[in-house]
Amino acid sequence: MTTDLTSRFPLGAAVTTAELDDDPHPSLARLREREPVSWLPALGGWLVTARDPAQRVLRDAAAFTVDDPRFSTAQVVGPSMLSLDGPVHTRHRDPFARPFRPAPTRERFTAFVAAEVDRLVGGIAPAGRAELRGDLAGPLAVAVVAEALGLDGVDAATVRSWYGAFVDAVSAITAGGAAPTAADEAYRLLTAAVEDAIRASRPGSLLAGAARDEAGLTTAEVVANAAILMFGGIDTTEGMIANAALHLLGHPGQLQLVHEDPGLLDAAIEESLRLEPSASVVDRYATRDAVLEAAQIRKGDLVRVSIAGANRDPSVFPDPDRFDVRRGNAADHLAFARGPHFCFGAHLARLEARTALAALLERLPGLQLDPSRPARPRGLVFRKPPHLHVRWDV
Repeated sequence: MTTDLTSRFPLGAAVTTAELDDDPHPSLARLREREPVSWLPALGGWLVTARDPAQRVLRDAAAFTVDDPRFSTAQVVGPSMLSLDGPVHTRHRDPFARPFRPAPTRERFTAFVAAEVDRLVGGIAPAGRAELRGDLAGPLAVAVVAEALGLDGVDAATVRSWYGAFVDAVSAITAGGAAPTAADEAYRLLTAAVEDAIRASRPGSLLAGAARDEAGLTTAEVVANAAILMFGGIDTTEGMIANAALHLLGHPGQLQLVHEDPGLLDAAIEESLRLEPSASVVDRYATRDAVLEAAQIRKGDLVRVSIAGANRDPSVFPDPDRFDVRRGNAADHLAFARGPHFCFGAHLARLEARTALAALLERLPGLQLDPSRPARPRGLVFRKPPHLHVRWDV
């Protein structure tokens, strides 16, 4: 069967994980045009690169599920809201999702995010140069997640080491390898911290609230979902901020438009999410035989949705490789997914990105990329620049 699929989908057969990790967009464009649902031997499954079939997969949890023992994140942290479907998914998700509705998010986090951004930007301003991932985007995302979860007494470096271990493990499994052992130790330490947070029961603690919720989650289930919130709340938010800064500073004409009309900043963030989503692929598994485009999907097949590919579908986004802060439909991107697994932290992530970028543009005159240290996104699953060096006038 595999030989037959390789002959039927020659473009997919030629794609390597190295290409997808380094710069996937040329390969994704070729696939989207000629093999929008293609078999990729390098991934051991199907890759969906066109928007319409991508949305179908994301929305139809009955036919394309995350509830499969091969799901990479479940292998690292166990069953969670990210790796379950149906009523059990709702049971895991609702205790965590309710506090992140738009109004509670604004009320709970606006002042905290503003204070953290003020502290972080104020700390780097006198230097005239910084590495924005390590000096702003990462620390902000970590601080917000630690505050939300109620992880009192756990320093930012420790939290970053945990989620870094989880990200490395998920990326390794996605690429067909084995998870590094560091993830096991990180999970043990996270479990101890979650147990402490539940016992402390600090007002506003997401962990304590989830443990007391009528859904009746066990401590192990609360720990697994806390790890998932680190993926969504730290790594992808850090990447979202870094990618948006890279896009704006890398396009001086677009940056000037935002300077002239700060109201375009939100649109610039949406356009960045479209152009380079920080979580570039999501996995599903076929629960039954299905047809997607010209592909005959078999029950049990891995069906990987390329958010990065769908977000550059020219049938939806004309001139899709161009960064355009005035693109009217940029917010139609799939960066936060669709369907039952839509990211409930989207409002908070946008708040963090908007606050951070506004402060950078307002408080660091002449802000620009450091031409001596170029940057571009990398990553098979989580895409962002490894480093983002900038400088400004002091």
